[in-house]
Amino acid sequence: MTLPVRKTNRLEHYDYARPGAYFITICSKDKQWLFWNVGATIGRPQAADCLSLYGRIIEQKIAEISKRYTNVSIDNYVIMPNHIHLLLSHYYDDSGRAMLAPTPTLSRIVQQFKGAVTKEIHQSVWQKSFHDRIIRNEKEYSKIYEYIDNNPLKWEEDCFYITS
Repeated sequence: MTLPVRKTNRLEHYDYARPGAYFITICSKDKQWLFWNVGATIGRPQAADCLSLYGRIIEQKIAEISKRYTNVSIDNYVIMPNHIHLLLSHYYDDSGRAMLAPTPTLSRIVQQFKGAVTKEIHQSVWQKSFHDRIIRNEKEYSKIYEYIDNNPLKWEEDCFYITS
C-alpha cells in the first residue's frame, strides 16, 4: 500500500531563519474550542477572564518565546477558541547585521512552542503543522497587525468558527 506524500506548507528554497516578519496560525486538534472559557464569545480574551486554563498556559508560553530567542520577538498575537495567531519577527541588531546568536528556523520555534504547551498541559492540543505567511512589506505588516487585533470581534465570521 502506498501512502500519500504530504505536501509541504513551507515556501520552497526560502530560509526561514533569516530576519523578517511572519504571520503564523496554529490550530487546535480537530479545531476543538479549547482556549477560551465556555460562554466567552467576543472581545479580546486577554483583557478579561475569557481564556481557559489551556489559553492561559498558551499565553505564558508565547511570552517565553522572546526570552528563549534573543533575536525573535512576538509583535502581536491573539488566542482564539480553537487557534492562535502570532506576528513574529526575526531581526537584525542595531548595526544592521544579523545577530551573533544562531537564529532558529520558524518551524523550530513553533515546534518548541507547541512542545512546551503540550508538556505543561500533559497532552497534545495541536493540529499537525501550522500555517505561515512571509510578510513582504510595512503595509502588509500593518494590515496583519490590525487583523490580529480585530480577530476576536469578528469571531463568528472567522473561517475557523465551527459550531459543535
